[in-house]
Formats: sequence, C-alpha cells, structure tokens
Amino acid sequence: MSTRSTRQPVTVRVARWSATHPWRAIVGWFVFLALCVGAMSFVGIKQASDVELGVGEAGRAGEIVADAGLEQPETENVLITAESGALDVDAANAAAAAATERMSALPEVAGVGEPVPSADGDALLVPVTMSGDPETADERVQALLDVTADVNDDHPDVLVEQAGGASVMDGFFEMLEEDLGTVAMLSVPVTLAVLLLAFGALLAAGVPVLLGISAVGSAIGLYALASHAVPDGGTVTHLVLLIGLAVGVDYSLFYLRREREERAKGRGTIEAVEIAAATSGHSVVVSGVAVAVSMAGLYLAGDMNFASMATGAILVVAIAVAGSLTVLPAMLAKLGRFVDRPRIPLVWRLTAQSRPAWFWPTVLRPALRHPGTTLVASVAGLTAVAIPALGMNLSNPDEENFPRSLPVMQSYDRLVEAFPSTGATHVVAAEAPAGEIDAVRSAMDELATLVEQDEHFAHDQAPEIDVADDGSAAMLTVGVPFSADSDEAERSLEILREQMIPQAFDGLDAEHAVGGEVAGNFDYTDNLSSKLPWIIAFVLGLAFVMMTVTFRSVVVGLTTVAVNLLSTAAAFGVLALVFQNTWAEGLLDFTSTGSVVVWIPLFLFVILFGLSMDYHVFVVSRIREAVRSGLSTPDAVREGITKSAGVVTSAALVMVAIFALFGAMRVVEMKQMGVGLAVAVLIDAVFIRAIVLPSLMVLLGRANWWAPRFLRRRSDDVPQEPRRVLEHVS
Repeated sequence: MSTRSTRQPVTVRVARWSATHPWRAIVGWFVFLALCVGAMSFVGIKQASDVELGVGEAGRAGEIVADAGLEQPETENVLITAESGALDVDAANAAAAAATERMSALPEVAGVGEPVPSADGDALLVPVTMSGDPETADERVQALLDVTADVNDDHPDVLVEQAGGASVMDGFFEMLEEDLGTVAMLSVPVTLAVLLLAFGALLAAGVPVLLGISAVGSAIGLYALASHAVPDGGTVTHLVLLIGLAVGVDYSLFYLRREREERAKGRGTIEAVEIAAATSGHSVVVSGVAVAVSMAGLYLAGDMNFASMATGAILVVAIAVAGSLTVLPAMLAKLGRFVDRPRIPLVWRLTAQSRPAWFWPTVLRPALRHPGTTLVASVAGLTAVAIPALGMNLSNPDEENFPRSLPVMQSYDRLVEAFPSTGATHVVAAEAPAGEIDAVRSAMDELATLVEQDEHFAHDQAPEIDVADDGSAAMLTVGVPFSADSDEAERSLEILREQMIPQAFDGLDAEHAVGGEVAGNFDYTDNLSSKLPWIIAFVLGLAFVMMTVTFRSVVVGLTTVAVNLLSTAAAFGVLALVFQNTWAEGLLDFTSTGSVVVWIPLFLFVILFGLSMDYHVFVVSRIREAVRSGLSTPDAVREGITKSAGVVTSAALVMVAIFALFGAMRVVEMKQMGVGLAVAVLIDAVFIRAIVLPSLMVLLGRANWWAPRFLRRRSDDVPQEPRRVLEHVS
C-alpha cells in the first residue's frame, strides 16, 4: 500500500481514512442522518403557495389579487340526483333543505346558496361557499364531505354527493399519498430482491439499500431547511425518494462490486477499498456531478415547482455520493469478507462462479465484428422508436387527467353532465397608484363595455368588478363561453391582452395583468417553450465540457451527448406511443387523454440525461482502463463492457424496478414519469451500452481519445500500437 497518500486522489484519501477509522465514519454518518431528520421535524417543509407557483403575466395577476385581498372564496357543490329512474322532486328538495341547514352550521362554510335545478329537471344543485383561505380549503373540506355523506344516508330515495375544487384536490391528494405509501413500502423489498440476485449474499445486498434509505432520509431533512428559501411545489419528497433510492443504491453497487472484484484477486480489504475508490469512486463523483448539473438546468425554467425539484434532487444526489465515498468504505472495512455472508446458496454459486462469461460477449459480437453495420442498424431502429415523439401532444394537468376510480371524480363527472360548464374566466387585475383608484375603476368599466360587445366573451354573465378595501387594486372577472384549453379561449385571451386592455388603460400609469385558468395554462406552456432551448443547451453544454475534461477527450464528450440524446429521444417516442393512444390502457390501467402532461418532457429530459451518465461514465472508464493496459480498441471495448456489464445490469434493474412502481400509480402524471424513466433506463443500459456505444467506439478507434494539446497529460497517452491480448472476436 502506498504511503504517499497526499499524492493520491481525494476519493482514495477519504476512503482510506474511513476504512481505517470505520466507527468514526459510521457513527458520523448516522449522526448526520439524525440531525437532518430532526431538522425536518423542527422546521417542517414549507409548501409553495399558488401565487409562488405562478409564472408569467398570469402569475403577476395572481400576486396583485392576493396582495389586495381580492381572492375569490372556494365553492363546493352538493349534487342531488335519482338513484335510478326519474328524480323525486320532493325527496330532492328535502335533501337540499337538510344539506343547507347542516352546511350553514359549519364554521368552514361562509354561506349556502339557493338550490338550482338542472335544465332537464333530473338534478338539483346546492352551491356552498367555504370560509377561510381558498388555498387551504382542501385541508378543511372534510367537514363538508361528512355532512354530505350523512345527508345521503338520511335520504335513501336520492343520491346526494359533493364535488368542487377543494373536494377534488382532497380526494386526489389522499389517493396520491396512499399510492406513494405503497411505493415506499414496496421499493425497499423490491430493491433488496434485485441486489440479492446480483450479489447472492444478504449483507452485500443490504448495505446499498441501507445507504440509499439513509441518503433519502438525510436529503428530505435538509430539503426541509432549503424549502424555506425555495418552497416545495408539492412533489419534491416523491422525487427525492425516486431519485435518491435509485442513485444511492447504484453508487454503492458500483463501489461494492469493484471492491469485491479486487478482493477476489487476493487483495486485502483496505487495498481493495482504495482501488475501488480510485476507479468506481471517481466514476461515482463524475456521475453525481453529471446528475446535479442536469438537474440545475431546471432553475433556468423560472418556475418555483421546477426550482424545488432541482433543489431536492441535487441534495439527494450529493448526499448519495458522499455516503458512497465515506460510510461505505468504512462499512466494507468493518465487515471485511463477512460482507459476503450469509450466502443464498444457489444464487451465490451463480454470482461467484469464475467461468468466463458468455452472454455479453455474444451480445457484443455484432458490434465488434461489424461495427459500421451494427451502428447504422441500431441508430435507425432507435430513431424509428423516437419518431412518435415528433407528434407529442402536451396538455396541462387538470381534472381530465385524474383517474375515474376516484369516487369524487365520478361525482364530478355527474355534476358536469347535469350542469355543463359555461366556460372559463379571465381575471384582469390592476394596481392603482396612490389616489388613482377612480381612474383604474373607470378603465375597468370601459374594459367591461368592450368585453360585452365582443363575441369571444360570455354574454350571459356580466363582467364583475371588485375593488380592494384600501383602494390599492381592482379586479375584473370576465366569462368565456369556451373550455379553458380550447383555441377559442386562447384567442379571447389574445384579444383581451393585445387589443382591449391597451385601449382601456391608455394613458393610465397602472400596472395590469391578465390571469385566470386560461391565462395560467397559456403562460405556463409558453414559459416552458421559451425556456426549453436554453435548458437543453445548458445541460448538453455542461455535460460535454464535464465529460471532455474528465476523460481528456473531446470525442468522448461529443459521443456522450450524442448517445444520450438518442436514448432520451427513443424514450420520448415510447411515451407518446403509450399515452397518446388507447392500446396500453388495459395493460397500465389508465384512460388515455391523447396527450402527455406538459411538464413531463422537460423533467424527463433533465433526469434521463443525468441518470444515463451513471452507466456511461462507469463503462467508458473501464474501457479506458483496458486501453491504457495495452489492449486494442475492440479488445478494450469487449473487456470494459463485459467486466462492467454485471454491475450495469444490476443497477439498471434496480432503477427499472423502482421506476416501474411509480408507473403502477393511479395518477397519470406519476404513471407517465415512471414509465418514461423505466423505458429510458432499459434502452440506455441494453441498446446504448451494449450495441450503439461499442460499435461507435470500435469505429473511432484511437480517435476516441483525441483532445487538443492543452487538455492532454502524459498519463493520458494511449499506446500507439496496442497489443491484441484478447482472443479475436472473429
């Protein structure tokens, strides 16, 4: 063992200290975990408000309305219909009277409106206005739901149910938490089962799982602190679980596999740990930085939801990397050869067998013997899979995407059928300079007149003007006779913003903005569309620079970007093919809306590009090791991939298993995210690493390692005429 530790890489020095002071490293790690969990218990996770989640002009309108206290109260609807046949009007009126009396007595209710019959007389609607902050209405709506259930029980001749924004969100979040609880409960045993197959020993399989769980717990604790600067958009803890368990287990798996491989060669535990730190440990650091860099691209979206996702993901990846470099070497040093105990008899014999591998060399044979043909065929195949992505339709997440297995959504559908919506609304908000509220009110009056004369706006409901009590702002609510996601509604928004408002507010020094559901959807999509090229350029550019510097090769940087783009595009094609059509509905238990949720592609691009770097860095590092040992490019590719195939396959199976659990959720957004990630990992681990990458590297030969002179170091030079020490594939 070298005594010149100061000249060794940082990963080796840290690992050596941890391995020689195992109890300090282990105790320190779990103290850190306890402190993080304690911090979360103490400060909690701060949730982002609707105003903070707003973007663009619609977001600014929301700020003006909130600051002036002009928010509209939340409204729930009690729907009364017949259990079967025609509606008994007397029974319906009796149920409506009972609902009105009991609802009015609740502190959560500000008022109950008069019952409204449907156009065909088959339903009766009781509107209920909730009290308190509209943003927290879903946390208080259960009292109203309990009353509705009681009224339904007391009036068996009719069906009494409730639907509204608060009750829908309450049911949705209850289902989401139930599904996530199931995912969290299953993810650990599923991951452990995959690792037992990979290692054939309980401790070897358990160590990565333990580190993955501790990384997730620590990251959620730290994120609780970070959320007070970057509020949680509502999905960050789910993302931390998804990413943290996957990368935490993967990084530990890479490290543990290499340490185990070196021990099998007869090296001592400390020496094996040092070699693992110098090789796999270095790859883990590069991979972790790659994922963090990719996730950092989300900050460019100018969206609080994406910013909170990026913060949580970066934290969990950083902690997973730190755990792999510190506490993992300590645990391996403490366990020594006992890490391979207790053994699973049959599985152990398969994982520990020393016979030459035959599967991966067979898979690699076409790429090594006919690299040009293999590359063209594989790229053509993946391109064909990616083609459906060109026709990807995007939609905003709304009630249409919620699963109909949710009881409140069945009530919602019956409500919409009995009382069809007259359309969406625009909200025009304006701040009034000091003493100018009368002028702002006059501008609003003029705007209301213009609206009433235009066919793009509803004429059966007059525009409503509200003025803040302190005279600081005014708000105009304008009806639209179209659904919020229709082209007609978008056209009405364009007319309002570009023609009517400039005319009505001409010469008035007052800030104004248009919000509402139509504007919110439009601005959100427009914001993503405008920022997407910058985010893609940022991720690709930094990935190229990082890989070029890491491997001292411009070609490696370029090929990294190319193959990762190919696998991501193919995953997008599968996503569009599955969720924009109906053929997979029964298989995946969902109802197709003919679209993909609008934030999914950007999110998947960033995540997939980062995660695919795990395998890429690990595989290319092993290939470069083989080249430096004197092997020719084809032999180095075969050597590097066959030696890394086992760990890459195991890591991919872990990720696919975890992502597939999310794909089984009932929420279509989570299902799309899980399926997209699982498919992408499979494509990346199988097709890219076993077919596309080897054929490309064999074709390039020594050109793989080309770099300008300023990037080169003497240690980076590869032999001019490497020996072919492996048997020719042919």
